[in-house]
Amino acid sequence: MASFGWLAIVRLGLVQTALGAVVVLMTSTINRVMVVELALPATIPGALVALHYAVQVLRPRWGYGSDVGGRRTPWIVGGMAALTLGGFGAAVATALIETHPTAGLALAVLSFLTVGMGAGAAGTSLLVLLATGVEARRRGAAATLVWVMMIAGFAITAPLAGHFLDPFSGARLVAVSGSVSLIAFLVACLAVRGVEPACAPLADAARSDKKPFLAVLAKVWAEPASRRFTIFIFVAMLAYSAQELILEPFAGLVFAMTPGVTTKLAGLQHGGVLAGMLFVAGVTMGIGGPVLGSLKLWTVVGCLGSGASLLAIAGGGLSGPDFPLRIAVFALGLFNGMFAVAAIGSMMGLAGAGGEAERGTRMGVWGAAQGVAFGAGGFLGTVAVDLARLVTPEAVNAYAAVFAAEAALFVVGAALALWIEHAPATRTPRALRAQAALQFEPRF
Repeated sequence: MASFGWLAIVRLGLVQTALGAVVVLMTSTINRVMVVELALPATIPGALVALHYAVQVLRPRWGYGSDVGGRRTPWIVGGMAALTLGGFGAAVATALIETHPTAGLALAVLSFLTVGMGAGAAGTSLLVLLATGVEARRRGAAATLVWVMMIAGFAITAPLAGHFLDPFSGARLVAVSGSVSLIAFLVACLAVRGVEPACAPLADAARSDKKPFLAVLAKVWAEPASRRFTIFIFVAMLAYSAQELILEPFAGLVFAMTPGVTTKLAGLQHGGVLAGMLFVAGVTMGIGGPVLGSLKLWTVVGCLGSGASLLAIAGGGLSGPDFPLRIAVFALGLFNGMFAVAAIGSMMGLAGAGGEAERGTRMGVWGAAQGVAFGAGGFLGTVAVDLARLVTPEAVNAYAAVFAAEAALFVVGAALALWIEHAPATRTPRALRAQAALQFEPRF
């Protein structure tokens, strides 16, 4: 079986770039417009984004379905079609809310659900295609490259969209979102064209003796390494996502930034994520030696640095408009990226364990854990802001309290990483192989 070369991997990475370009407008720009321009409670966009993540609990079934069908491309293309259509629909819904609130909110619910289903179907099948077609020694590097390309989609789209959104209007939001969605879908379709046949024989072999979905899911969950890693992903990503939906509204309300400026601020944060991932990817590939090359080290540094950055942002809001918010936001992204690349390396190291036939379901389980954690984190962050504003009339105090709580959550994440590192374990040959691939394995 022919394996993917780097050109094919980059092409598949373009799908993630296209996916990120659509999603960043949903989680940053549309979220901010609903809270600031439309004066809606932060819980509303938080609940909408939570829906987008919650529906991704179906990722294991989509991964299993692509295994049985034997081809990933239809799931990728179909998922991207749903994603881009939902992204455009969300912009239309946001513009509609100003004049027809009930119809606009109903369309927003449908659009965010569609985005979630599309992202889950396309993202899961893309990861399965990579895990199937990329030889073992390249899987970690390939996963990092693809993830970085998704972050690049965030970092490129956010500032460009911010430029074209000023001066803001609902019609301009619809035009920008529609353009981004159309370009993203075309890029994804061209990127996957002709790539899959390289690994089709393995897909056919994997589906030749497929058990029912629930039996396969039970088998994956019964694997100790897979189950433990699922729990770790959920806890870590809950901390990672808690600030995502409140940072732009905070900048708009406390620092009086326009929609275009706060969208650029989101782009700066994602640029920091990209820089952090590239830095850790470099030092863990041998440049930093055995100490600096440890994924355990960068997991802890990423969590603690993220917590410190959030405390700085909270204090900056209280200190006044002269605070260098952009520096703190970039630092937050930088440490987020350090943590994220450690999780990616661990995921790809474990992906091949437990058998090839269940690869799609296994990827789906981890994707579901990540999606639910992101949805819960984002939603709880917005709810916390609304509840804090019931206690204190000053928005800056409410946001500062929530950012401080999120910083504490990151400290818990760092403690969890240290606890995982030192937890005792029974060493079996299989466990040792998983340990070597992961550099650390969660032990519960």
